[in-house]
Order: sequence, then C-alpha cells, then structure tokens
Amino acid sequence: MEGKKIVVVGAGPVGSLAALYASQRGAEVEVYELRDDLRNEETTPLNFTKSINLALSERGINALRSAGNPELLQAILLQTIPMYGRMIHTRTSTGALSKQSQLYDVHGRFQRSVDRGGLNRVLLDHLDSLPNVKLFFQHKMTGADFRKKKAWFEIKDPTDSVYDRPREVEVDFDLLIGADGAHSSTRYHMMKYARTDYHQEYIDCLWSEFTMPPNESGDFAISPNHLHIWPAGSFMFIALPNLDKSFVCTFFGPVELFQRLENGSDDDFISTFDEYFPGVTTYIQPEDLVSQFKRNPHLPLINIKCSPHHYGDSVVIVGDAANAMVPFYGQGMNAGLESVRVLFSKLDENSDIAEALAGYTTERTTDAHTIAELALGNYTEMRSSVTSPLYKWRKYIEETLDKYFPSLEWATQYSRVSFSNMRYSDVVQYSKRQKRILTTFFLSLAAIAVAAPSVALWFYLYRYNRQRRFKLSWSPKSLTAFLNST
Repeated sequence: MEGKKIVVVGAGPVGSLAALYASQRGAEVEVYELRDDLRNEETTPLNFTKSINLALSERGINALRSAGNPELLQAILLQTIPMYGRMIHTRTSTGALSKQSQLYDVHGRFQRSVDRGGLNRVLLDHLDSLPNVKLFFQHKMTGADFRKKKAWFEIKDPTDSVYDRPREVEVDFDLLIGADGAHSSTRYHMMKYARTDYHQEYIDCLWSEFTMPPNESGDFAISPNHLHIWPAGSFMFIALPNLDKSFVCTFFGPVELFQRLENGSDDDFISTFDEYFPGVTTYIQPEDLVSQFKRNPHLPLINIKCSPHHYGDSVVIVGDAANAMVPFYGQGMNAGLESVRVLFSKLDENSDIAEALAGYTTERTTDAHTIAELALGNYTEMRSSVTSPLYKWRKYIEETLDKYFPSLEWATQYSRVSFSNMRYSDVVQYSKRQKRILTTFFLSLAAIAVAAPSVALWFYLYRYNRQRRFKLSWSPKSLTAFLNST
C-alpha cells in the first residue's frame, strides 16, 4: 500500500486502528470524523451519553498487538482493569444478600474493563504523531462515488462566519475504509453500488446508564475485579469498574418495564430496584439513582447484518458499520478490532485489492453474523441462566475437562470466544460438537439408570435358577417360585 491514499471514515477505536495499520504500510492516511475531537471531554457522543464500558479481550488485544507497536499496546493496557469473572448478586431464600463469584476461565485468564474514551485517546494521540496521518474532525460524509473514488464531506465549523452554509470538500482516495458506526454513512452510500443484503433489528430491550461512586473512604464500593450482574429473569443490572474507582452501571430491560418505571412514582422505582437488584441502593443513594434514571437517556439496542462488506477495490466497511451487535458478549469492539486485523492480512496476502476485499467479505461476513447471534443468546444467559443449576453443572463439567484433560481440547464456548483467536464460526462448530457429546453421555447415563433395575432383576433370577439347576425361564411359574422363595 506504499504511496496509496487511504481515507478512513470514523475516528473511534476501530477507525483509529485501521488508520494505524494503513500508515504502517506506507499509505498516506486521512481520517474524517463527524464529531469534534474525541479526546475533548466536552465532545458529545453520538448516543448523547457515555458509552457502555467496554470489555477488552484477547481478540482486541491481538489486533492491537499485531499493529507491531508494543509501547502503544502497553499504554492501552495501562488504561484497563482486569476482571477475572462475574459476581452474581442475588438474595437467599431467607432474604439475605448473596454474592457468588463465577470465574471466566479455569486457567486464570481475564477480561479487561476499559473506558472507550481512554482507549480512543491513546490511539488518536499516537496517530497525531505520525507524519503520514492527518485527522479531520467535524467532517460529515455527505456523498461518495465509489467508481470514481471520490467522497464529499461537509465541514461543521461554528467559528466560520464567512459562509452561510457549511462548506463541502471533495476528497480523492485509492481505498476508503468505513468505520463510522451502526448508522454508517459509508454503508449507506456503498449500498447504492453494491447489491447489499441488509438486515436491521431492534430487540425488545432498552438500556440506561448509571454511575456508582467510590465509597466513603474513596475506594471501590464493590470488587473491582469482577463484572457485577444482578440477574432478574427478563432484565438485569450490571456494573464494570473504572480507573477512578467508580463503576459504570447499565440497566437493561424490556420496553414495557422502562415505560412503567418512567410513568411510576419514585417510590415504585426504588422498590423495584430493591426487589430485583439487591444492594444497589446501598452503593448508589436512592435519590441519586432516581435522578440518574430521569436524567440519562433510555436507548434502544440494535442488531445489524449486511453482506457484502465491500464494493470493488474502492470501499470496505468494518466494525459496527458492517455488523452492529448487542453488547451482551462484550465482543462489539473486539470483533471490530479483529476485523481490521483480518482485513489487512488479506491486503498483505494479495496485491489485487479487489480480490483481497472479496476474501475479507467472504470470511468476515460469516464470523460477523455468528457473533451477532451469540451476543443475542448471551443476554438470556446473563439475565437468568447464570443462576441455573443446569448451567452451573455444564460449566463445571466443561471446565474440569479443559483443566485436567487438555489433550481432549475441550473448552467452554465463552473461553473460546473471549480468550482465543479462533474464528467465531469455528467456535460454534466446536461448541455444537461438545454439546452433542455431553448430551449423548447424559442420555446414556439416564438409559443405564432406567435399565439397571431390570438388569439386576434378570441377573438375580438367573442366579436363582442356576442354583436350583433348572433352565432359566421367564414363565409366570418361574417368577412365582422366585417371589415365594424371597
């Protein structure tokens, strides 16, 4: 890519990493971002609230590692807090508060809680220092011609009093990478050229964010090395740690529940939290909890799938622009960063950009759709299954096999997703195979349990008849003689 001009639309973590990969390959890189400089504290996020705290796992770390800058990776990891498992908050049958830790991995591997803004800041600061990268903020993509390889951006500059309307600039490129989120302008304009299958789904769930402050002594109010979950069947409350010893908390629930809480009294709201999220009002004062619920927006969750992820040799989409998913597997950003690594591996392998992009679409579409489905399924696990004896029993068996019989190459689905770089589609195939084996095993045990009394009776009859030296018979006479003798 030496000497080529690469335009990246979107300066979030995924777009920033794409710009970094392109710059390392000798390209002239320009990054265009709709919002103001994302490093500014006052910059308003697109969803008008702080982002859900992110869980950085092996896939994302591997993508950052593959950028070939150990110092940059270390600077990012210093922005994270290790989370070794889930902490499940419930009440016992007597009404007492209960906390149960569920480790993520038998080998001690962990997720990392990271603030999106902190991670983004490290990446943008590094890009700003590179001579072949230019950053353009407050530039809104308004059009593109992917045959002529031109794009147009509207400049939103409130200090410019010369023009009555925003200025528009035309930008030429050799390749445009769209990393501009779920409501991607790049994808919208690409669909005018590529025959794109597109599916968008809003699930029956809203989310609202809360902040849990440090305790009175200035320390974490609850364990900082866990992802905390208050499961409530059809809804839940979670908390992830921040470096300032606060927690970013998120309330997920059906639309009907949110509407009922919005229209109810403050007392109803507090009583609901006390009933289903025990202990939360100890860590967040009730009046503050109510205030945050009223002040912070109640936002939907979207699932987006599309194919292809490219057009010709001129444009490709990555991250949420290609596959937005619900956050329940903690893989949204990780999958986006991994997509960047996969994309550039294809470009490195094939000098024909069109063929490289086609190879990327073929591989990544399958995996993107797979993790989107897994994320939807994990919502059920987090809000209810984590307290199920059957879930705990299967998790125990799989982790025991993983730990003590490594030659079997057994692992939980969660560990393969979070702590490996195996393709998502392969993870599902392995998990299905393991489920079939376990199901067959338990059905065999059940069959043995059912058949055992009959086998024992047959064996006893056999011995009884041999002792009396006459031929084994299942006749009523033989059975009556046996019963009379006992």
